[in-house]
Amino acid sequence: MEAGAWAVVAAAVAVYLAWFWRMSRGLSGPRVWPLVGSLPGLVRHAEDMHEWIAANLRRAGGTYQTCIFAVPGVARRGGLVTVTCDPRNLEHVLKARFDNYPKGPFWHGVFRDLLGDGIFNSDGETWVAQRKTAALEFTTRTLRTAMSRWVSRSIHGRLLPILGDATADGRSVDLQDLLLRLTFDNICGLAFGKDPETLARGLPENDFASAFDRATEATLNRFIFPECVWRCKKWLGLGMETTLARSVHHVDRYLSAVIKARKLELTGGKKGGDAPAPAATPHDDLLSRFMRKGTYSDESLQHVALNFILAGRDTSSVALSWFFWLVSTHPAVERKIVRELCAVLAASRGADDPALWLAAPFDFEELDRLVYLKAALSETLRLYPSVPEDSKHVVADDVLPDGTFVPAGSSITYSIYSAGRMKTVWGEDCLEFRPERWLSADGARFEPHDSYRFVAFNAGPRICLGKDLAYLQMKNIAGSVLLRHRLAVAPGHRVEQKMSLTLFMKHGLRMEVRPRDLGPVVDELRAAGEYDAAARATAACA
Repeated sequence: MEAGAWAVVAAAVAVYLAWFWRMSRGLSGPRVWPLVGSLPGLVRHAEDMHEWIAANLRRAGGTYQTCIFAVPGVARRGGLVTVTCDPRNLEHVLKARFDNYPKGPFWHGVFRDLLGDGIFNSDGETWVAQRKTAALEFTTRTLRTAMSRWVSRSIHGRLLPILGDATADGRSVDLQDLLLRLTFDNICGLAFGKDPETLARGLPENDFASAFDRATEATLNRFIFPECVWRCKKWLGLGMETTLARSVHHVDRYLSAVIKARKLELTGGKKGGDAPAPAATPHDDLLSRFMRKGTYSDESLQHVALNFILAGRDTSSVALSWFFWLVSTHPAVERKIVRELCAVLAASRGADDPALWLAAPFDFEELDRLVYLKAALSETLRLYPSVPEDSKHVVADDVLPDGTFVPAGSSITYSIYSAGRMKTVWGEDCLEFRPERWLSADGARFEPHDSYRFVAFNAGPRICLGKDLAYLQMKNIAGSVLLRHRLAVAPGHRVEQKMSLTLFMKHGLRMEVRPRDLGPVVDELRAAGEYDAAARATAACA
Protein backbone atom coordinates (compact mmCIF):
# COMPACT_ATOMS: atom_id res chain seq x y z
CA MET A 1 0.00 0.00 0.00
CA GLU A 2 1.37 3.39 -0.94
CA ALA A 3 2.13 6.10 1.57
CA GLY A 4 -0.87 8.16 0.46
CA ALA A 5 -3.25 5.25 1.07
CA TRP A 6 -1.74 4.63 4.50
CA ALA A 7 -2.24 8.30 5.31
CA VAL A 8 -5.92 8.07 4.33
CA VAL A 9 -6.38 4.95 6.49
CA ALA A 10 -4.60 6.59 9.43
CA ALA A 11 -6.72 9.70 9.08
CA ALA A 12 -9.91 7.64 8.92
CA VAL A 13 -8.91 5.71 12.04
CA ALA A 14 -8.07 8.95 13.85
CA VAL A 15 -11.40 10.49 12.88
CA TYR A 16 -13.26 7.35 13.99
CA LEU A 17 -11.46 7.18 17.33
CA ALA A 18 -12.16 10.86 17.97
CA TRP A 19 -15.82 10.28 17.15
CA PHE A 20 -15.91 7.14 19.33
CA TRP A 21 -14.35 8.97 22.26
CA ARG A 22 -16.95 11.74 22.10
CA MET A 23 -19.82 9.29 21.58
CA SER A 24 -18.83 6.90 24.37
CA ARG A 25 -18.35 9.77 26.86
CA GLY A 26 -22.08 10.43 26.63
CA LEU A 27 -22.98 6.84 27.56
CA SER A 28 -23.50 5.92 31.19
CA GLY A 29 -23.82 2.16 30.98
CA PRO A 30 -21.39 -0.76 30.73
CA ARG A 31 -18.17 -0.39 28.76
CA VAL A 32 -18.55 0.19 25.02
CA TRP A 33 -15.85 -1.00 22.61
CA PRO A 34 -14.94 0.34 19.17
CA LEU A 35 -17.13 -1.10 16.39
CA VAL A 36 -18.69 -3.91 18.46
CA GLY A 37 -20.13 -1.56 21.09
CA SER A 38 -21.55 -3.33 24.14
CA LEU A 39 -21.76 -6.76 22.48
CA PRO A 40 -18.76 -8.19 24.39
CA GLY A 41 -20.48 -7.44 27.70
CA LEU A 42 -23.74 -8.98 26.51
CA VAL A 43 -21.96 -12.14 25.42
CA ARG A 44 -19.92 -12.35 28.62
CA HIS A 45 -23.05 -12.04 30.79
CA ALA A 46 -25.36 -14.15 28.64
CA GLU A 47 -26.03 -16.52 31.57
CA ASP A 48 -26.70 -13.82 34.19
CA MET A 49 -28.13 -11.09 31.97
CA HIS A 50 -30.85 -9.85 34.30
CA GLU A 51 -28.58 -9.55 37.34
CA TRP A 52 -25.98 -7.78 35.18
CA ILE A 53 -28.55 -5.27 33.94
CA ALA A 54 -29.79 -4.70 37.50
CA ALA A 55 -26.22 -4.08 38.76
CA ASN A 56 -25.61 -1.58 35.92
CA LEU A 57 -28.85 0.24 36.73
CA ARG A 58 -27.99 0.49 40.44
CA ARG A 59 -24.63 2.06 39.58
CA ALA A 60 -26.23 4.44 37.09
CA GLY A 61 -29.09 5.53 39.37
CA GLY A 62 -31.90 3.80 37.48
CA THR A 63 -31.14 4.66 33.83
CA TYR A 64 -28.22 4.19 31.48
CA GLN A 65 -27.56 4.27 27.75
CA THR A 66 -25.43 1.89 25.73
CA CYS A 67 -24.59 1.28 22.10
CA ILE A 68 -24.96 -2.11 20.44
CA PHE A 69 -22.87 -1.17 17.37
CA ALA A 70 -20.35 1.68 17.65
CA VAL A 71 -20.65 2.76 14.03
CA PRO A 72 -21.25 6.37 12.89
CA GLY A 73 -24.79 6.81 11.62
CA VAL A 74 -25.99 3.79 13.60
CA ALA A 75 -24.86 4.45 17.16
CA ARG A 76 -27.16 7.40 17.85
CA ARG A 77 -30.20 5.84 16.23
CA GLY A 78 -30.85 2.15 15.73
CA GLY A 79 -27.82 1.08 17.77
CA LEU A 80 -28.59 3.18 20.84
CA VAL A 81 -30.43 1.48 23.68
CA THR A 82 -31.72 3.31 26.76
CA VAL A 83 -32.17 0.94 29.70
CA THR A 84 -34.27 2.12 32.64
CA CYS A 85 -36.25 0.97 35.67
CA ASP A 86 -37.03 4.44 37.06
CA PRO A 87 -40.78 4.53 37.84
CA ARG A 88 -41.02 8.08 36.47
CA ASN A 89 -39.58 6.98 33.15
CA LEU A 90 -41.78 3.90 33.06
CA GLU A 91 -44.92 5.99 33.51
CA HIS A 92 -43.72 8.38 30.80
CA VAL A 93 -43.05 5.58 28.29
CA LEU A 94 -45.98 3.30 29.13
CA LYS A 95 -48.63 5.97 29.65
CA ALA A 96 -47.87 9.69 29.23
CA ARG A 97 -46.18 9.35 25.81
CA PHE A 98 -47.66 5.97 24.93
CA ASP A 99 -48.00 6.73 21.20
CA ASN A 100 -44.30 7.62 20.94
CA TYR A 101 -43.22 4.21 22.22
CA PRO A 102 -44.82 1.37 20.22
CA LYS A 103 -43.59 -2.21 19.95
CA GLY A 104 -41.90 -1.11 16.76
CA PRO A 105 -40.79 -2.76 13.51
CA PHE A 106 -38.05 -4.96 14.98
CA TRP A 107 -40.31 -6.65 17.54
CA HIS A 108 -43.11 -7.00 14.99
CA GLY A 109 -40.74 -8.58 12.47
CA VAL A 110 -39.40 -11.13 14.93
CA PHE A 111 -42.85 -12.40 15.94
CA ARG A 112 -44.67 -11.83 12.64
CA ASP A 113 -44.59 -15.45 11.44
CA LEU A 114 -45.99 -16.85 14.68
CA LEU A 115 -48.26 -14.12 16.05
CA GLY A 116 -49.10 -12.14 12.92
CA ASP A 117 -50.87 -8.90 13.78
CA GLY A 118 -52.31 -10.25 17.01
CA ILE A 119 -52.87 -8.07 20.05
CA PHE A 120 -49.41 -8.69 21.55
CA ASN A 121 -47.56 -8.02 18.31
CA SER A 122 -49.38 -5.02 16.88
CA ASP A 123 -49.53 -1.26 17.26
CA GLY A 124 -51.86 1.56 16.24
CA GLU A 125 -55.42 0.94 15.08
CA THR A 126 -54.88 -2.81 14.70
CA TRP A 127 -54.00 -3.05 18.37
CA VAL A 128 -56.77 -0.65 19.46
CA ALA A 129 -59.50 -2.68 17.74
CA GLN A 130 -58.40 -5.97 19.32
CA ARG A 131 -57.82 -4.38 22.70
CA LYS A 132 -61.36 -2.99 22.78
CA THR A 133 -62.90 -6.35 21.95
CA ALA A 134 -60.70 -8.21 24.42
CA ALA A 135 -61.28 -5.65 27.18
CA LEU A 136 -65.04 -6.13 26.93
CA GLU A 137 -64.70 -9.90 27.14
CA PHE A 138 -62.26 -9.92 30.04
CA THR A 139 -64.66 -7.93 32.21
CA THR A 140 -67.43 -10.53 31.94
CA ARG A 141 -68.14 -12.86 34.84
CA THR A 142 -68.72 -15.72 32.40
CA LEU A 143 -65.04 -15.65 31.38
CA ARG A 144 -63.99 -15.73 35.04
CA THR A 145 -66.35 -18.69 35.55
CA ALA A 146 -64.91 -20.44 32.50
CA MET A 147 -61.35 -19.97 33.75
CA SER A 148 -62.28 -21.31 37.17
CA ARG A 149 -63.90 -24.36 35.60
CA TRP A 150 -60.87 -25.19 33.43
CA VAL A 151 -58.40 -24.61 36.26
CA SER A 152 -60.29 -26.61 38.89
CA ARG A 153 -60.69 -29.52 36.51
CA SER A 154 -56.97 -29.57 35.71
CA ILE A 155 -55.97 -29.28 39.36
CA HIS A 156 -58.24 -31.94 40.81
CA GLY A 157 -58.43 -34.29 37.84
CA ARG A 158 -54.75 -34.23 36.86
CA LEU A 159 -52.21 -32.26 38.93
CA LEU A 160 -53.20 -33.52 42.38
CA PRO A 161 -53.38 -37.19 41.30
CA ILE A 162 -49.90 -36.91 39.74
CA LEU A 163 -48.54 -35.35 42.94
CA GLY A 164 -50.32 -38.04 44.93
CA ASP A 165 -48.62 -40.74 42.87
CA ALA A 166 -45.24 -39.08 43.46
CA THR A 167 -45.91 -38.99 47.20
CA ALA A 168 -46.88 -42.66 47.28
CA ASP A 169 -43.87 -43.70 45.20
CA GLY A 170 -41.42 -41.46 47.06
CA ARG A 171 -40.13 -39.88 43.86
CA SER A 172 -39.55 -36.29 42.86
CA VAL A 173 -41.29 -34.37 40.06
CA ASP A 174 -40.29 -31.55 37.72
CA LEU A 175 -42.86 -29.10 39.01
CA GLN A 176 -42.06 -26.50 36.34
CA ASP A 177 -42.92 -29.01 33.61
CA LEU A 178 -46.17 -29.99 35.34
CA LEU A 179 -47.19 -26.35 35.72
CA LEU A 180 -46.35 -25.58 32.09
CA ARG A 181 -48.57 -28.45 31.00
CA LEU A 182 -51.37 -27.41 33.34
CA THR A 183 -51.41 -23.77 32.23
CA PHE A 184 -51.13 -24.81 28.57
CA ASP A 185 -54.22 -27.01 28.89
CA ASN A 186 -56.06 -24.23 30.73
CA ILE A 187 -55.24 -21.44 28.28
CA CYS A 188 -56.09 -23.63 25.29
CA GLY A 189 -59.44 -24.36 26.87
CA LEU A 190 -60.05 -20.71 27.60
CA ALA A 191 -58.70 -19.49 24.24
CA PHE A 192 -60.46 -21.88 21.87
CA GLY A 193 -62.40 -24.40 23.93
CA LYS A 194 -60.25 -27.49 23.31
CA ASP A 195 -58.21 -29.31 25.93
CA PRO A 196 -54.93 -30.78 24.57
CA GLU A 197 -54.60 -32.89 27.74
CA THR A 198 -50.83 -32.53 28.04
CA LEU A 199 -51.11 -32.86 31.84
CA ALA A 200 -52.15 -36.48 32.29
CA ARG A 201 -50.59 -39.53 33.89
CA GLY A 202 -47.59 -40.47 31.79
CA LEU A 203 -47.24 -36.85 30.57
CA PRO A 204 -48.07 -37.67 26.92
CA GLU A 205 -46.70 -35.76 23.97
CA ASN A 206 -49.17 -33.61 22.03
CA ASP A 207 -48.47 -32.65 18.42
CA PHE A 208 -50.00 -29.19 18.74
CA ALA A 209 -48.18 -28.44 22.01
CA SER A 210 -44.87 -29.71 20.59
CA ALA A 211 -45.25 -27.63 17.42
CA PHE A 212 -46.15 -24.56 19.47
CA ASP A 213 -43.06 -25.06 21.67
CA ARG A 214 -40.77 -25.45 18.65
CA ALA A 215 -42.26 -22.37 16.98
CA THR A 216 -41.79 -20.29 20.14
CA GLU A 217 -38.19 -21.42 20.62
CA ALA A 218 -37.33 -20.75 16.98
CA THR A 219 -38.93 -17.30 17.17
CA LEU A 220 -36.93 -16.38 20.27
CA ASN A 221 -33.80 -17.57 18.48
CA ARG A 222 -34.18 -14.55 16.19
CA PHE A 223 -33.20 -12.25 19.05
CA ILE A 224 -29.73 -13.81 19.07
CA PHE A 225 -28.85 -12.76 15.53
CA PRO A 226 -28.99 -9.42 13.68
CA GLU A 227 -32.16 -9.06 11.64
CA CYS A 228 -30.30 -9.33 8.32
CA VAL A 229 -28.90 -12.73 9.38
CA TRP A 230 -32.15 -14.44 10.35
CA ARG A 231 -33.98 -12.94 7.36
CA CYS A 232 -31.29 -14.38 5.09
CA LYS A 233 -31.61 -17.76 6.82
CA LYS A 234 -35.38 -17.59 6.37
CA TRP A 235 -35.03 -16.85 2.66
CA LEU A 236 -32.55 -19.72 2.22
CA GLY A 237 -34.51 -22.07 4.49
CA LEU A 238 -31.68 -22.74 6.93
CA GLY A 239 -31.43 -23.79 10.57
CA MET A 240 -34.10 -22.77 13.04
CA GLU A 241 -35.95 -20.83 10.35
CA THR A 242 -36.87 -24.16 8.74
CA THR A 243 -38.08 -25.43 12.11
CA LEU A 244 -40.12 -22.26 12.58
CA ALA A 245 -41.78 -22.54 9.16
CA ARG A 246 -42.73 -26.20 9.67
CA SER A 247 -43.97 -25.66 13.21
CA VAL A 248 -46.05 -22.59 12.32
CA HIS A 249 -47.58 -24.56 9.43
CA HIS A 250 -48.55 -27.35 11.85
CA VAL A 251 -50.01 -24.89 14.34
CA ASP A 252 -51.94 -23.04 11.62
CA ARG A 253 -53.37 -26.29 10.26
CA TYR A 254 -54.55 -27.35 13.71
CA LEU A 255 -56.17 -24.03 14.50
CA SER A 256 -57.71 -23.80 11.04
CA ALA A 257 -59.55 -27.07 11.71
CA VAL A 258 -60.66 -25.79 15.14
CA ILE A 259 -62.00 -22.56 13.63
CA LYS A 260 -63.83 -24.36 10.84
CA ALA A 261 -65.51 -26.74 13.29
CA ARG A 262 -66.37 -23.94 15.70
CA LYS A 263 -68.01 -21.85 12.97
CA LEU A 264 -70.25 -24.79 12.13
CA GLU A 265 -71.14 -25.21 15.79
CA LEU A 266 -71.93 -21.52 16.24
CA THR A 267 -74.17 -21.49 13.16
CA GLY A 268 -76.05 -24.58 14.22
CA GLY A 269 -74.30 -26.69 11.59
CA LYS A 270 -75.36 -24.45 8.70
CA LYS A 271 -72.57 -23.65 6.28
CA GLY A 272 -72.11 -20.13 5.07
CA GLY A 273 -73.72 -18.28 7.97
CA ASP A 274 -71.90 -15.91 10.28
CA ALA A 275 -74.55 -15.31 12.91
CA PRO A 276 -75.17 -17.99 15.51
CA ALA A 277 -78.42 -19.89 15.18
CA PRO A 278 -80.76 -20.10 18.18
CA ALA A 279 -79.89 -23.77 18.67
CA ALA A 280 -76.12 -23.25 18.38
CA THR A 281 -73.93 -24.99 20.93
CA PRO A 282 -72.96 -22.45 23.62
CA HIS A 283 -69.25 -21.64 23.90
CA ASP A 284 -67.59 -19.31 26.40
CA ASP A 285 -64.04 -19.42 25.01
CA LEU A 286 -62.29 -16.33 23.62
CA LEU A 287 -62.23 -17.63 20.05
CA SER A 288 -66.02 -18.02 19.99
CA ARG A 289 -66.46 -14.59 21.54
CA PHE A 290 -64.33 -12.96 18.83
CA MET A 291 -66.19 -14.95 16.15
CA ARG A 292 -69.51 -13.56 17.30
CA LYS A 293 -68.21 -10.07 16.48
CA GLY A 294 -68.25 -11.15 12.83
CA THR A 295 -65.39 -8.85 11.77
CA TYR A 296 -62.36 -11.19 11.88
CA SER A 297 -60.94 -13.36 9.11
CA ASP A 298 -59.90 -16.95 9.83
CA GLU A 299 -56.25 -15.86 9.80
CA SER A 300 -56.94 -13.10 12.30
CA LEU A 301 -58.82 -15.53 14.54
CA GLN A 302 -55.82 -17.87 14.52
CA HIS A 303 -53.60 -15.00 15.59
CA VAL A 304 -56.05 -14.06 18.35
CA ALA A 305 -55.88 -17.59 19.77
CA LEU A 306 -52.09 -17.87 19.47
CA ASN A 307 -51.47 -14.49 21.10
CA PHE A 308 -53.53 -15.40 24.15
CA ILE A 309 -51.93 -18.85 24.41
CA LEU A 310 -48.43 -17.35 24.34
CA ALA A 311 -49.35 -14.73 26.94
CA GLY A 312 -51.34 -16.96 29.26
CA ARG A 313 -49.29 -20.12 29.32
CA ASP A 314 -45.70 -19.32 30.26
CA THR A 315 -46.33 -16.31 32.50
CA SER A 316 -48.46 -18.04 35.14
CA SER A 317 -46.52 -21.30 35.16
CA VAL A 318 -43.17 -19.51 35.51
CA ALA A 319 -44.49 -17.33 38.32
CA LEU A 320 -45.81 -20.38 40.16
CA SER A 321 -42.51 -22.22 39.76
CA TRP A 322 -40.61 -19.39 41.47
CA PHE A 323 -43.39 -19.11 44.07
CA PHE A 324 -43.18 -22.76 45.09
CA TRP A 325 -39.39 -22.55 45.25
CA LEU A 326 -39.47 -19.41 47.40
CA VAL A 327 -42.13 -20.81 49.72
CA SER A 328 -40.23 -24.08 50.13
CA THR A 329 -37.14 -22.11 51.22
CA HIS A 330 -39.08 -19.77 53.53
CA PRO A 331 -40.89 -22.00 56.05
CA ALA A 332 -42.32 -19.06 58.00
CA VAL A 333 -44.11 -17.82 54.87
CA GLU A 334 -45.35 -21.33 54.13
CA ARG A 335 -46.81 -21.63 57.65
CA LYS A 336 -48.68 -18.34 57.25
CA ILE A 337 -50.12 -19.40 53.89
CA VAL A 338 -51.33 -22.76 55.27
CA ARG A 339 -52.77 -21.06 58.37
CA GLU A 340 -54.70 -18.67 56.12
CA LEU A 341 -55.97 -21.53 53.95
CA CYS A 342 -57.22 -23.38 57.01
CA ALA A 343 -58.77 -20.28 58.54
CA VAL A 344 -60.63 -19.35 55.36
CA LEU A 345 -61.92 -22.89 54.81
CA ALA A 346 -62.91 -23.24 58.46
CA ALA A 347 -64.93 -20.03 58.16
CA SER A 348 -66.65 -21.11 54.92
CA ARG A 349 -66.92 -24.92 55.29
CA GLY A 350 -66.98 -25.41 59.06
CA ALA A 351 -64.31 -26.07 61.64
CA ASP A 352 -65.49 -29.45 62.88
CA ASP A 353 -64.26 -31.66 60.02
CA PRO A 354 -61.10 -30.55 58.16
CA ALA A 355 -61.65 -33.43 55.70
CA LEU A 356 -64.46 -31.35 54.19
CA TRP A 357 -61.88 -28.72 53.22
CA LEU A 358 -60.40 -31.13 50.67
CA ALA A 359 -63.67 -32.38 49.24
CA ALA A 360 -64.31 -29.63 46.69
CA PRO A 361 -62.42 -26.96 44.73
CA PHE A 362 -62.13 -23.41 46.06
CA ASP A 363 -65.00 -21.13 45.16
CA PHE A 364 -64.63 -17.47 44.16
CA GLU A 365 -65.34 -16.11 47.63
CA GLU A 366 -62.75 -18.36 49.26
CA LEU A 367 -60.09 -17.43 46.69
CA ASP A 368 -60.84 -13.73 47.14
CA ARG A 369 -60.24 -14.07 50.89
CA LEU A 370 -56.73 -15.51 50.48
CA VAL A 371 -55.08 -12.19 51.16
CA TYR A 372 -51.70 -13.42 52.40
CA LEU A 373 -51.43 -15.89 49.52
CA LYS A 374 -51.99 -13.07 47.02
CA ALA A 375 -49.32 -11.04 48.81
CA ALA A 376 -46.85 -13.94 48.53
CA LEU A 377 -47.61 -14.34 44.81
CA SER A 378 -47.15 -10.61 44.25
CA GLU A 379 -43.88 -10.65 46.16
CA THR A 380 -42.74 -13.52 43.93
CA LEU A 381 -43.56 -11.51 40.81
CA ARG A 382 -41.72 -8.49 42.21
CA LEU A 383 -38.51 -10.50 42.56
CA TYR A 384 -39.00 -12.89 39.65
CA PRO A 385 -41.30 -11.29 37.05
CA SER A 386 -42.36 -13.73 34.34
CA VAL A 387 -41.23 -11.28 31.64
CA PRO A 388 -38.00 -9.79 33.05
CA GLU A 389 -37.25 -7.26 30.28
CA ASP A 390 -39.36 -5.53 27.63
CA SER A 391 -38.57 -2.97 24.97
CA LYS A 392 -40.12 -0.14 22.96
CA HIS A 393 -39.25 1.70 19.77
CA VAL A 394 -38.76 5.49 19.91
CA VAL A 395 -40.77 7.23 17.17
CA ALA A 396 -39.74 10.85 17.79
CA ASP A 397 -37.00 12.57 19.80
CA ASP A 398 -37.97 12.79 23.45
CA VAL A 399 -36.61 13.58 26.91
CA LEU A 400 -37.43 11.24 29.78
CA PRO A 401 -38.46 12.67 33.17
CA ASP A 402 -34.99 12.01 34.59
CA GLY A 403 -33.49 14.19 31.84
CA THR A 404 -32.26 11.41 29.51
CA PHE A 405 -32.51 12.32 25.81
CA VAL A 406 -33.78 9.50 23.57
CA PRO A 407 -33.46 10.04 19.81
CA ALA A 408 -35.95 8.82 17.21
CA GLY A 409 -35.12 5.39 15.86
CA SER A 410 -33.44 4.21 19.06
CA SER A 411 -34.99 1.79 21.52
CA ILE A 412 -35.84 1.69 25.20
CA THR A 413 -35.54 -1.42 27.33
CA TYR A 414 -37.38 -1.24 30.61
CA SER A 415 -36.09 -3.78 33.07
CA ILE A 416 -39.01 -5.23 35.03
CA TYR A 417 -36.59 -7.52 36.87
CA SER A 418 -34.52 -4.55 38.05
CA ALA A 419 -37.58 -2.45 38.94
CA GLY A 420 -38.37 -4.83 41.81
CA ARG A 421 -34.80 -4.85 43.13
CA MET A 422 -34.00 -1.15 43.60
CA LYS A 423 -33.41 0.10 47.15
CA THR A 424 -34.52 3.59 46.13
CA VAL A 425 -37.97 2.17 45.31
CA TRP A 426 -38.50 -0.79 47.64
CA GLY A 427 -36.19 -0.01 50.57
CA GLU A 428 -33.10 -1.61 52.04
CA ASP A 429 -34.75 -5.03 52.21
CA CYS A 430 -35.66 -5.02 48.51
CA LEU A 431 -33.91 -8.37 47.89
CA GLU A 432 -35.80 -10.12 50.70
CA PHE A 433 -38.89 -12.24 50.09
CA ARG A 434 -41.34 -10.49 52.41
CA PRO A 435 -45.05 -10.76 51.50
CA GLU A 436 -45.96 -8.42 54.36
CA ARG A 437 -44.94 -5.42 52.23
CA TRP A 438 -48.21 -5.98 50.30
CA LEU A 439 -50.47 -5.94 53.36
CA SER A 440 -52.07 -3.26 55.47
CA ALA A 441 -50.66 -2.61 58.94
CA ASP A 442 -53.12 -5.03 60.54
CA GLY A 443 -52.46 -7.66 57.86
CA ALA A 444 -56.13 -7.90 56.92
CA ARG A 445 -56.08 -6.20 53.52
CA PHE A 446 -54.03 -6.56 50.35
CA GLU A 447 -52.60 -3.19 49.34
CA PRO A 448 -51.37 -3.01 45.73
CA HIS A 449 -48.35 -0.89 44.87
CA ASP A 450 -48.19 1.68 42.10
CA SER A 451 -48.18 -0.11 38.72
CA TYR A 452 -45.06 1.80 37.60
CA ARG A 453 -43.12 0.45 40.58
CA PHE A 454 -44.55 -3.04 40.16
CA VAL A 455 -44.53 -3.67 36.41
CA ALA A 456 -44.95 -7.45 36.35
CA PHE A 457 -48.31 -7.05 34.60
CA ASN A 458 -47.11 -4.15 32.46
CA ALA A 459 -48.79 -0.75 32.95
CA GLY A 460 -50.64 1.99 31.12
CA PRO A 461 -52.90 1.23 28.12
CA ARG A 462 -51.16 -2.13 27.60
CA ILE A 463 -51.60 -3.35 31.17
CA CYS A 464 -52.40 -7.06 31.23
CA LEU A 465 -56.10 -7.69 30.67
CA GLY A 466 -55.79 -11.10 32.27
CA LYS A 467 -54.28 -9.88 35.55
CA ASP A 468 -57.29 -10.84 37.68
CA LEU A 469 -57.64 -14.18 35.89
CA ALA A 470 -53.94 -14.84 36.45
CA TYR A 471 -54.29 -14.26 40.20
CA LEU A 472 -57.41 -16.44 40.21
CA GLN A 473 -55.54 -19.29 38.54
CA MET A 474 -52.36 -18.94 40.61
CA LYS A 475 -54.20 -18.75 43.94
CA ASN A 476 -56.28 -21.80 43.05
CA ILE A 477 -53.24 -23.88 42.06
CA ALA A 478 -51.01 -22.70 44.92
CA GLY A 479 -53.70 -23.11 47.57
CA SER A 480 -54.78 -26.55 46.35
CA VAL A 481 -51.21 -27.88 46.34
CA LEU A 482 -50.02 -26.38 49.64
CA LEU A 483 -53.16 -27.50 51.47
CA ARG A 484 -52.31 -31.11 50.64
CA HIS A 485 -48.54 -31.29 50.16
CA ARG A 486 -45.20 -30.09 51.49
CA LEU A 487 -42.67 -29.46 48.77
CA ALA A 488 -38.88 -29.44 49.05
CA VAL A 489 -36.20 -28.99 46.42
CA ALA A 490 -34.70 -32.36 45.53
CA PRO A 491 -31.15 -32.85 46.86
CA GLY A 492 -28.53 -31.75 44.36
CA HIS A 493 -30.98 -29.87 42.15
CA ARG A 494 -29.75 -26.43 41.05
CA VAL A 495 -32.26 -23.61 40.64
CA GLU A 496 -30.95 -21.17 38.03
CA GLN A 497 -32.47 -18.64 35.68
CA LYS A 498 -32.71 -19.47 32.00
CA MET A 499 -31.90 -16.56 29.71
CA SER A 500 -35.09 -16.20 27.71
CA LEU A 501 -37.86 -13.67 27.17
CA THR A 502 -39.67 -15.56 29.94
CA LEU A 503 -37.93 -16.25 33.25
CA PHE A 504 -37.88 -20.06 33.12
CA MET A 505 -35.77 -22.13 35.46
CA LYS A 506 -32.84 -23.47 33.44
CA HIS A 507 -32.95 -27.01 34.86
CA GLY A 508 -36.65 -27.15 35.70
CA LEU A 509 -37.80 -27.40 39.32
CA ARG A 510 -37.18 -30.88 40.68
CA MET A 511 -39.09 -31.21 43.97
CA GLU A 512 -39.87 -33.89 46.50
CA VAL A 513 -43.56 -34.18 47.41
CA ARG A 514 -44.71 -35.16 50.89
CA PRO A 515 -48.23 -35.27 52.41
CA ARG A 516 -49.20 -32.36 54.63
CA ASP A 517 -50.57 -32.97 58.10
CA LEU A 518 -53.10 -30.23 58.82
CA GLY A 519 -53.60 -31.37 62.40
CA PRO A 520 -50.99 -29.11 64.03
CA VAL A 521 -52.28 -26.08 62.10
CA VAL A 522 -55.87 -26.82 63.13
CA ASP A 523 -54.87 -27.25 66.77
CA GLU A 524 -52.88 -24.03 66.67
CA LEU A 525 -55.81 -22.07 65.23
CA ARG A 526 -58.24 -23.53 67.74
CA ALA A 527 -55.93 -22.79 70.66
CA ALA A 528 -55.53 -19.22 69.50
CA GLY A 529 -59.28 -18.82 68.99
CA GLU A 530 -58.62 -17.63 65.46
CA TYR A 531 -61.51 -19.34 63.66
CA ASP A 532 -64.01 -16.65 64.56
CA ALA A 533 -61.45 -13.89 64.06
CA ALA A 534 -60.54 -15.32 60.66
CA ALA A 535 -64.16 -15.42 59.63
CA ARG A 536 -64.63 -11.76 60.53
CA ALA A 537 -61.38 -10.66 58.88
CA THR A 538 -61.93 -12.56 55.65
CA ALA A 539 -65.52 -11.36 55.41
CA ALA A 540 -64.27 -7.78 55.74
CA CYS A 541 -61.71 -8.36 52.97
CA ALA A 542 -64.36 -9.73 50.63
